[in-house]
Amino acid sequence: MKELYSTPLNSRYASKEMSYIFSDKMKFTTWRKLWVALAEGEKELGLNITENQIDELKSHIDDINYEEAKKREKEVRHDVMSHVYAYGLQCPNAKGIIHLGATSCYVGDNTDIIIMRDALLLIKKKIVKTIKLLKDFAIKYKDLPTLGFTHFQPAQLTTVGKRATLWIQDLVLDVENIDFVLSKLKLRGVKGTTGTQASFMNLFDGNEEKVRELDTIVAEKMGFNKSYGVTGQTYPRKVDSIILNTLSEVAQSAYKFSNDLRLLQSMKEMEEPFEKHQIGSSAMAYKRNPMRSERMGALARYVIVDSLNPAITASTQWFERTLDDSANKRISMAEGFLALDGVLNLYMNIAENMVVYEKVITAHVNNELPFMATENIMMESVKRGGDRQELHERIREHSMAAAQRVKGEGLNNDLIDRIIKDEDYFKLSKEEILKIIDPNKFVGRAPSQVIEFIDEYVNPILEENKDAVSIESEITV
Repeated sequence: MKELYSTPLNSRYASKEMSYIFSDKMKFTTWRKLWVALAEGEKELGLNITENQIDELKSHIDDINYEEAKKREKEVRHDVMSHVYAYGLQCPNAKGIIHLGATSCYVGDNTDIIIMRDALLLIKKKIVKTIKLLKDFAIKYKDLPTLGFTHFQPAQLTTVGKRATLWIQDLVLDVENIDFVLSKLKLRGVKGTTGTQASFMNLFDGNEEKVRELDTIVAEKMGFNKSYGVTGQTYPRKVDSIILNTLSEVAQSAYKFSNDLRLLQSMKEMEEPFEKHQIGSSAMAYKRNPMRSERMGALARYVIVDSLNPAITASTQWFERTLDDSANKRISMAEGFLALDGVLNLYMNIAENMVVYEKVITAHVNNELPFMATENIMMESVKRGGDRQELHERIREHSMAAAQRVKGEGLNNDLIDRIIKDEDYFKLSKEEILKIIDPNKFVGRAPSQVIEFIDEYVNPILEENKDAVSIESEITV
């Protein structure tokens, strides 16, 4: 049993892959990779750095001497310089050229950008996998009529599969937004203390072309097309706000799905997976609580609220930089990604194992459809010679009586039986009326829309991201 607080984001919700991306191992090995890239770039542009020194740096990227760094940080109170020192102990021949010309944000900010890029790519993979699972579900149930709702009141019919495409469409928009953010994401680059590159101008004896080229070389070595054109001491803190806003949008999509499923589970039409030995309530043994959906909503709400942190940080940076971003940033950015990772783990798990109770859905449709079908019945009766005004009044009277039976007495809807018996006005046989009220005639183009939407919007995303389809979801509790 641990005696100190540990975040439930790691122990209960986030995947090992996402936890690793925000780990010390990822952070500090990336710092060392950046120092190697800087030294390589400086050597390529003519500074007195040897291949042996670079090889020495490369040989100690992964075996970080953390204890030496911690010991040094207690003395100097500076994390970057502590790691420069510790790296130098392992690389005595290269210690003099580690971090040459750079400021702390060279490793700190560039690493943050790299970590957020990798984390966004993992988030995207999980969204794509969720889309694939929901696609399969939508196709399977594209023809199953169900009550559509507006204001959570029964409206026209839709199909179970068509409703699923609404969930998919939200995620499609999220993938498009993530792709846009990734396409615009740049490295902070090699900019110096206040972004003027003055230290590098000194290193290269005022050669601006070499300073510009160093910026490009390092960006490319770290997997980016370019770095930001101008910066202060840090990359623009708006970038953090843009990224967490994007995470918030994904959380909104998941939250909407989780609420829909919770409502459907209350109606006994659909359920999230419920395992054989799972306990729904400590007191009420019969209960099957939608715990996964509820947890999705809880974590999604956290991500949505968390997106306010970088917005405030970005708007309160003074001139070239102020340090009140640091403590907040290292919490809000990491936890936003970890929490959303937990949301998507749940989303994948639910989407793969959703249970549909077709008979309950059909019973609900049959209980409401008579009201929706009255206009069709009336129009068909008019074609047979009936008076539209008289028919309207008869339907109104029968509808009120049937509604009272349903709401006032708790009985079934007998509107169709009343109309069938009213032979003097409605000149239709029972078979003709039942044919008119076939639920499949009230879903419009819903089945076709499912296929068209998947073909036009979903399949291209799945084709472009084939590697994402194999990713697995794992929920701890």
